[in-house]
Amino acid sequence: MKTYKAIFLDWDDTIGDWSHAAHEALCDVYRLYGLASMYPTEEDFIATYEPYNLGLWDKYGRGEITKDYLRVERFRHVIANEHGTISKGDMSIEELAMRMGEDFLRQTNTHFSLLPHAEEVVRYLADKYPLTIISNGFKEIQHYKFEHSGLVECFAHILISEEVGVNKPQPEIFEKALTLNGVRRDEALMIGDSLTSDIAGAENAGIDSIWIRGSKKDECTVYEGCRKVSDIREIMKVL
Repeated sequence: MKTYKAIFLDWDDTIGDWSHAAHEALCDVYRLYGLASMYPTEEDFIATYEPYNLGLWDKYGRGEITKDYLRVERFRHVIANEHGTISKGDMSIEELAMRMGEDFLRQTNTHFSLLPHAEEVVRYLADKYPLTIISNGFKEIQHYKFEHSGLVECFAHILISEEVGVNKPQPEIFEKALTLNGVRRDEALMIGDSLTSDIAGAENAGIDSIWIRGSKKDECTVYEGCRKVSDIREIMKVL
């Protein structure tokens, strides 16, 4: 690969194991709120939640909905739909959904962990390049994870979309990272797991990218500047 002067990194499911933390936190919510009355198993509940939540995140990334709407709506959807409705005393559906969302986020912190080999790769990269985190996650949750990761010293800059005021895949957040690092578009590389936010965003900003494909079956053939790897450790072979 060509020589780069700065590396941009996604956090969730690139460095931090968000999928595991979210799954365990959803199981906690299922038990805490007695959702067995609506969903026979935790997996049935999660199967309803996840695709709707992903759709909301896509809208959030495009600036079509707010953070507050996303946090409430994803749980309102699973407690008032074709599966029935649950209630907690005099609490409205919206109030209950808000409380569930708050408990969910708190529980994700208790299940926080890094992905296998992530620390090794981050430290390898930090010895060679200035690193910048670019994340769409909620700021209060992301800062907790950064502070408890043991990796904060590896990052020259941390950009959270909520604090910058624009989300991936919009190019402005990548342009902010370019400015902070004092590099041109062709001197930066974005690494992430999401085609729709990390890779599409890098493409929108004219930046090369590495897609950590994992077990995903999608393709990134439409993104000319994208290279795909199946495992994060492969990055150490190409950079």
